[in-house]
Parts: sequence; C-alpha cells; structure tokens
Amino acid sequence: MSKTFIIAEAGVNHNGKIKLAKKLIDTAKSAGADAVKFQTFKAESLVSKAAQKAEYQKQNTEADESQLEMVRKLELYFSNFEELEKYCEEKEILFLSTPFDLESIDLLERLEMPIYKVPSGEITNLPYLMKIASTCKPVIMSTGMSDLDEVSLALEVLRENGAGTITLLHCNTQYPTPFDDANIRAMLTLKERFGLAVGYSDHTLGIEAPIAAVALGATVIEKHFTLDKSMEGPDHRASLDPQELKVMVTSIRNIEVALGDGIKRPSKSETPNKEVARKSIVAKRNIVKGEFLTEDNITVKRPGNGISPMKWFEVLGKSAKRNFCEDELIEL
Repeated sequence: MSKTFIIAEAGVNHNGKIKLAKKLIDTAKSAGADAVKFQTFKAESLVSKAAQKAEYQKQNTEADESQLEMVRKLELYFSNFEELEKYCEEKEILFLSTPFDLESIDLLERLEMPIYKVPSGEITNLPYLMKIASTCKPVIMSTGMSDLDEVSLALEVLRENGAGTITLLHCNTQYPTPFDDANIRAMLTLKERFGLAVGYSDHTLGIEAPIAAVALGATVIEKHFTLDKSMEGPDHRASLDPQELKVMVTSIRNIEVALGDGIKRPSKSETPNKEVARKSIVAKRNIVKGEFLTEDNITVKRPGNGISPMKWFEVLGKSAKRNFCEDELIEL
C-alpha cells in the first residue's frame, strides 16, 4: 500500500440502530478514512448465557445485564449489513465488518467483502481461522492478548488453509488502553519475527498512539469512533468523536508526507535558505590590494554566496587581488 490504510472502527457504536450505523458511515467518509468497519454476529452464537462482561463493559452498560443481554442490544440483522454495504458503495468508502461466528463469515462472503479482519479474541479459534482462510482473501489479524507463539500458530492455520496476504496488527484489548501498556514497539517485533506488513489497532484515548505507529511504519491503522461519547454502550467512551477522527486522519496523512523518501539532500523548500543561513569569508576590516589575507583581516559572516568557510585554509596566506572594504566578500 502506498499509504496507510485507515479503518474507522464503527464496531457496535450504532447501538443496534441502522440509522445510527449510516450516520457513522457518513462520519467516516467525511473524516477521510479508507474504510468503515462494523461487527457481524449472532448473539447466541457469540456468547453463552454464562459469559461475564469485561470490566470496561460493566462500567459503560447496565450493571445487572449479562454479556449476552448486552450483545443482543447491539446486534444488527443480517439484512442490515446488505443495506450498509450498499450505502458504503454509494458513499464511496470501503465496507468492512468483522465476523464473530461461522454463520457471519458466510453472510459477508455473500456480500463479497474483499478483506477479512480477524479480531484479537478469535486468534485461538481454530474452526474460525480455517473458515476465514478458506475464502482465500487478504486477512488483517489483530494480536491483542497473544504472545508470539500464539500468533505463529494462527498464521500457520491461515496459510495452510489458503488465506491471501496477511497483515498483523499489534493491539491491546483493554478499553481504554493505558499509555504505559500500549507497547507500540511490539508492532516492530511482529514485523521482524514474521516478515509481514504490520499495523496498529488502537484503544488508547486520543490520537497520539496511532500517529506514532504510522511514524514507526504501520501500514494499517484501526481506531474506534462514535457519534457521541456519552451514549450508552460498551465502546463509546473509549472512541474518538467525529472531529477527533478527522484530526487523526489528517495527522496521519501529514505524517506520511513528512516521512519522505529517506534520501538526505537539500529540499526544494529549503534550498533558497542556503544563501541566507550559511556564511562566507569576508573582510574583517578594509584590506589593501596585495595585503596578505590572515586571521587579522578576514572573518566569516552571512550571507553564504561567497567563498565557503570550508576553504578557510586555502584562503589564508593569499594576497588580496584588489582592495576590499569591511564586510565585503573575499574573492581570489
């Protein structure tokens, strides 16, 4: 990819409402993201009745509801995803959705989704990984909560079962992730260990971490966003608002340009400053023709359009070819 692939993660921040989901698509498009991503699941296929909510989910949802009850409220009908995919096509932004069960993979295949995103929680789900790989499409896999051996095993499953190009995302699944736990350099460890393109799925507050990841070489950035952080739901408070999303995208694009091609040379914009900022050998005082040039009668001052001070010792001891006034550029 010639630029960072930015995924605006809508996730379940639509709160189960198709109208909100479409507004999230509009927001992602307006911010300049490359793709907007949702989550596709059947609540009963994803969560058992005994499953407990994560601590951050308890803090941001009704305290007395189970994880299954919470997930049910965030579920969209499969037909809704067909509608959202068409809406993304109209808005000219790539539609993506993370499947969380085998039936959802089948649905997204019917929608001809071009890339599959494997979430951190499925990295140890063998039947899931095999089915994703069998689509033979590119895979972006988050690696939160995993060590290198688990990542290696998941990659082996994907490769052996026909997956296309694989990109690994470093990730921390705590919402929000404390900055001292983000460990963005682990992204570079993934790149070195597995020789694959890497990126960063960010759950810290703010936009600093994904921007830093791009500076370190991330090819993919994924970030949650919401229409309103005060809305009820598990992910809103750890998400960017629309303006923050736009600033993040703009900042990443600026960083991409600023990184440049790595060749050290004077840039087009700074070349005119050479004459202004550099120095030349000039007369320290009035010099008479034939006088020897010494440290007593020459010095170094701006501008830099004369003899370079790097030739200082080539100039010393020469005789003045003509009279020079104080501050006049020396000529040989």
